[in-house]
Formats: sequence, structure tokens, C-alpha cells
Amino acid sequence: MRIPFLIASGLIASTAQAAPLVANSPILTRAGAIRALNEAETRAIAADAPSAIAIVDGSGMLLAFVRMDAVRPGSVDLAIGKARSAALMRRPTSELEENVAKGRTALATAGLTALRGGVPIVINGACVGAVGIAGLNKDQDATIAAQVAAAMEHAS
Repeated sequence: MRIPFLIASGLIASTAQAAPLVANSPILTRAGAIRALNEAETRAIAADAPSAIAIVDGSGMLLAFVRMDAVRPGSVDLAIGKARSAALMRRPTSELEENVAKGRTALATAGLTALRGGVPIVINGACVGAVGIAGLNKDQDATIAAQVAAAMEHAS
């Protein structure tokens, strides 16, 4: 008789243990993505910082996007890449940028956008998505993205 078992993290776990097969995790809804997008656009207008703004879900898939007037075409891919990278790595892209500057160049070659301006959106301790901003000033991008993520966390 064959007894099934799983090997996880070097440990043998019997299938007799009752473990949930599906996790209930919060997700960023369309309404939440639109709210984050509006928040970012409002802040960009107030700062006179035309931007490309991307909102992604927790797996880095695009949910909402706007390219404001007077934004250079390359900012589109940058905003999406920043948001995607922040969601996938579960940390601000400014940290990725710092790590690359310190010599961890593999982060720059792993398909990640290691430029500041991407910040995860965390609700109740879970990363539900991220915001990516690409405008004319990288520090302004990072500031607006951080403000949007914080506003979303407090709005939940």
C-alpha cells in the first residue's frame, strides 16, 4: 500500500493533517484600484507633476492606468514596471534601486524595474497591489506613490 506524503521546505508532512487548500486573502477590487488611481492623479495635479500612473493587483497585473497630459511616452512602461515590481517584491522599488546601486545587479536583470516610484498597497498586513508613478522627477514619483499607498491603507 502506497502512503502519500508531501515534502515541503525539507520537512515531510503527512496528508492526514487537515490543512486548508485555499487561503482567504484580501484583494484589491476595481473600485479600490480606481480610488488609488484618483488619489494619485489628484496628488500629481496638486504637485504640478504630470505622471503616468499604474495600479496593479497583488500579482502585478494591471488594474488601472492613466497617462496624464505632457507625460513622455517612456513613462508608460516605467509606471507599470514600477507598480508590478513593488507588488511582486512586496517592497518599495526605492529599495530595489538602492540594492542595485550597491551591486546587486541581478535585481536589474530579473525583469524588475529597479527605479523609485513603486510602492506596495498593504491592507491588514497583506499586499493587495501596488502603485507605480513615472513623471519628470524620481523623488516626486516616490513621494506620491508612498502617499497613495498610505492613504489606501488608512481608507480600508
